[in-house]
Amino acid sequence: MPELSQSSPSVSPSVSPSQRGRRAMIGLLWFGSLATLAYWVIWFGVDRSWLATADTPVYYTFENAFPIADGWMAVTGALGAIALQRRQAGALLWMLLAGSAALYLAGMDVLFDLENGIYRASASASGVANVAVELFINVGCLLGGVAIIRFAWRYRAHFLSLD
Repeated sequence: MPELSQSSPSVSPSVSPSQRGRRAMIGLLWFGSLATLAYWVIWFGVDRSWLATADTPVYYTFENAFPIADGWMAVTGALGAIALQRRQAGALLWMLLAGSAALYLAGMDVLFDLENGIYRASASASGVANVAVELFINVGCLLGGVAIIRFAWRYRAHFLSLD
């Protein structure tokens, strides 16, 4: 197995993210953090039927198990965005934590959805809309998690040279 190190030929301390790339990543991290917060405000404080793709005790028990883990993902994403904005070395850690949390949560959610037929929309318009929201969340966490980790790892030498 090849050893991963800072001295890898594909990574150089002089390679830093472009201004556009850095801003895009800051935006992605903030979007994920704030969208997660909005989801739970709607779920617990507004009307969970806007988001729920099933109306069963098992589904509600499953969803209600996510706030702490989602909170961790949101906090690490926000801290990653702040550190990236401030050009701090800690951005690497926070982005890797946020990206891995997003992938882990997506994996749990997708497996539950597949095993419980969540992606099969009910005939109602709200059922289709709720499945669309679920798919957006799942795909967003998968693609967002990969993008965050890829960005952080690609520029790891740059981040480690900061501070």
